Amino acid sequence: MENQQKVKNLIDLRAQAKMGGGEKRISSQHSKGKYTARERIEMLLDEGSFEELDMFITHRCYNFGLENEKYLGDGVVTGHGTIDGRIVYVFAQDFTVFGGSLSETMALKICKIMDMAMKLGCPVIGINDSGGARIQEGVTSLAGYAEIFERNILASGVIPQISAIFGPCAGGAVYSPALTDFIMMTEDNSYMFVTGPKVVKSVTGEDISTEDLGGADVHAGKSGVAHFKVDNEEEGTLLIRKLLSFLPQNNLEEAPMGDLSDPIDRLEDSLNSIIPDNPNLPYDMKNVIHAIVDNEEFLEVHRHYARNIIVGFARFNGNSTGIIANQPNFLAGVLDCDASRKAARFVRFCDAFNIPILTLVDVPGFLPGSGQEYAGIIVHGAKLMFAYGEATVPKITVTIRKSYGGAHDVMSCKQLRGDFNYAWPTAEIAVMGAAGAIEVLEGRAINKIADLDEKTQFIADKVSEYNEKFANPYQAASYGYIDDVIEPRNTRFRVIRAFEALQTKKVVNPLKKHNNIPL
Repeated sequence: MENQQKVKNLIDLRAQAKMGGGEKRISSQHSKGKYTARERIEMLLDEGSFEELDMFITHRCYNFGLENEKYLGDGVVTGHGTIDGRIVYVFAQDFTVFGGSLSETMALKICKIMDMAMKLGCPVIGINDSGGARIQEGVTSLAGYAEIFERNILASGVIPQISAIFGPCAGGAVYSPALTDFIMMTEDNSYMFVTGPKVVKSVTGEDISTEDLGGADVHAGKSGVAHFKVDNEEEGTLLIRKLLSFLPQNNLEEAPMGDLSDPIDRLEDSLNSIIPDNPNLPYDMKNVIHAIVDNEEFLEVHRHYARNIIVGFARFNGNSTGIIANQPNFLAGVLDCDASRKAARFVRFCDAFNIPILTLVDVPGFLPGSGQEYAGIIVHGAKLMFAYGEATVPKITVTIRKSYGGAHDVMSCKQLRGDFNYAWPTAEIAVMGAAGAIEVLEGRAINKIADLDEKTQFIADKVSEYNEKFANPYQAASYGYIDDVIEPRNTRFRVIRAFEALQTKKVVNPLKKHNNIPL
């Protein structure tokens, strides 16, 4: 009988732990359109796969009467489970317990599963819904944050780290997600900022709402802090599962294979006519991407930020691939500070996790102007160049149309160790466009011509001559900088064959403690 009572006590304690902060606070969470920590984990993981750890931990604080209020689990649910049969470690902050605020013991729980994930080589997914540091605990709470940060740093490039912001994330709490690989935010219910609206108002006098300061729209579209913006938590959990399907478990493994139903030699005739005859007219690069990847499936990253460049994941013959592409539909596909940073980080992620890279080029150059120069376009452009130059994964570049000036070099050119560099017959590879080039090359001659008609004809002839020489890929091909000029409709087949040829690629960078990328 005594043993049966102990078993009953265990069952009762488990039931108590699963109630978090109690029925009233759970109802409050639901009334805001938010799920509880355990509900979120259940949605995310394969059914019945979650194994919870440290359910019975409680805080150790005796300040401000906190010793009289304890909850099993102490504000975070941690453990492991599977997504599509692959093991992941997960923690979900429980807003029903002290507003999800971080305590010393809560940090220990999170650190434990991060250590286990590193030991076993598994991704870590953090679901954030927290009011920040637990003020009653003072420096021990701050130390807990730093312990988590250090693990984020050491895990970077070793195991994938994904952060879902499904509620508040403020103050020091924002830096753990910022150190992870991907951040997701929900509309309306999530926000991130270092200092809140009240502090901003008292210090700077600026009157701003929570949403305008750190909402999903701000971070997905303006700051670039968030890689994904979703309508609700259900969409968010599905997107995390989709994202993980493109990623390996760790930096020593390959990403899982996808569906092989799409024929390798599928021709896409529409690509032969997708480029407008007028080189100044735009087209949608996403149509090119969808046409050449497996089953038209492309998971775009940073969709709302720096839209002049596209980054995301797709598959070629079942193999996960990172795609970076200029977008002529937005700012003519020009490179600026934000686009350079966005693409550089994505290239480095792919390289860290053995994901091959395809680059689709249609870039007229870097965005000119004092605003860009003052913002550091030189350094930001160098980041992208550095990322491509140090990457050792298979790299294929296809120049679709324009590839001008320094932007040509930056976009995975042959000299940055591009493995196969192809071009469509519509490619234009030159220092600059024809009009600008003739102005520089023939400026004196143009100024000496007094008759307007004669001047116009002279310029037209020189532009035509320049275009004949550079508005095609053949001069670059004559130097070996372009490996082949390919028919657009055959792009998918050529890309897949190239990646297959590169499967045994081995490149090792010079021995160093670490590089000094121009941050």
